[in-house]
Amino acid sequence: MDKIVIEGGGRLVGDVQVSGAKNAVLPLMAASLLVEGWNTITNVPRLKDIDTFKTLLRHLGSDIEADPASGVLKIRTRDVKAPEAPYELVKTMRASVLVLGPLVSRFKRARVSLPGGCAIGARPVDLHLKGLEKMGAEISIDAGYVNVAAERLKGAKIYFDTATVTGTENLMLAAVHADGTTILENAALEPEVVCLADALNKMGASITGAGTDTIKIEGVKELRPTTVRVIPDRIEAGTFMVASAMTRGNVLVKDCPYWHLDSLNMKLKEAGAEITEEENGVRVIGDWPIRSVDVKTIPYPGFPTDMQAQIMAMMTIASGLSVITETVFENRFMHVSEMKRMGADIKIDGRSAVVRGVKGLSGAPLMATDLRASASLILAGLVAEGRTEVSRIYHLDRGYERIEEKLKRLGANIERVKE
Repeated sequence: MDKIVIEGGGRLVGDVQVSGAKNAVLPLMAASLLVEGWNTITNVPRLKDIDTFKTLLRHLGSDIEADPASGVLKIRTRDVKAPEAPYELVKTMRASVLVLGPLVSRFKRARVSLPGGCAIGARPVDLHLKGLEKMGAEISIDAGYVNVAAERLKGAKIYFDTATVTGTENLMLAAVHADGTTILENAALEPEVVCLADALNKMGASITGAGTDTIKIEGVKELRPTTVRVIPDRIEAGTFMVASAMTRGNVLVKDCPYWHLDSLNMKLKEAGAEITEEENGVRVIGDWPIRSVDVKTIPYPGFPTDMQAQIMAMMTIASGLSVITETVFENRFMHVSEMKRMGADIKIDGRSAVVRGVKGLSGAPLMATDLRASASLILAGLVAEGRTEVSRIYHLDRGYERIEEKLKRLGANIERVKE
């Protein structure tokens, strides 16, 4: 098993390329189940979750051609041996549930294990299932598996009690072949949802309203294969922006989806960072002392829950007091205990963390608990005095493409080593 070792105190300078968005690639891969020919996806990052999803699609009967060096992925699904996603493939990645909609839509049935993933709180699939049931599917659950069957899905008006990204995507994937019109209300607004809708429309679907809270899908009989480019990863971009700001850096984040990061941009500027758009990216220049800011996570376009741990790392060395409130997931402060081992002053009060900035952090052996926590501990290690070791970085590899190599090119003293 690998770990990340960091000698802190350096300043990040240079430019860094943002990879394609993991959370956009996975639904695009699921969409390939809807067509018989070769679908081509470009700008695909090299990530563990994508490898897991490829294994799942191969298990279902898909043919896959991948060129990781060029970021090109081709998928063809002529038929499925058995429309089942087993536990051993689903347990590490909640996004595996995205095969549910397209399998039922094209192959009339699906059996999918209830998903796993990061232990950051409940992310139930009941909203997915209620939507499919409204579209005429028969649903049962046994031995930890969801069984869904429908001879033909029918359009329906579906209201999400809570905005859900994977729920919105799953029901879009299911509705493209349904009879009639499906309307999704209180739909997720995330850019990854828009990316999927745009790809499906290129394939011949009829989807309007993506990016708003009401999405309308007119069912079509047939889709055609296409080529689609994955949007840049806004969370990876945001992580490098925070890294530059908190190390007094000067970093050009290339292909940064600036327009997807308004809430983060405002908080970084409020904290004292200088942020300017350039022709091929966004430049972030950090300055000390860092000013404390309050943050409250809410669904897009609000401050992303996936950036909460990273901004907390920055606030641990800010001047003053900040309050970080997590409203999306109930168990997303597991990085706090590790940051406190580095000397951070953080107190948990319900769904808020009260962070009093300290003069400096000290390097320590740390253990990552989830994907974004892993990144936050690395950021903390960049500014800590001495040596920081982050173990259990298999979480990190699920969502960041060679982050240690990118940081090293910016001047960080960082290595991946065998435990």
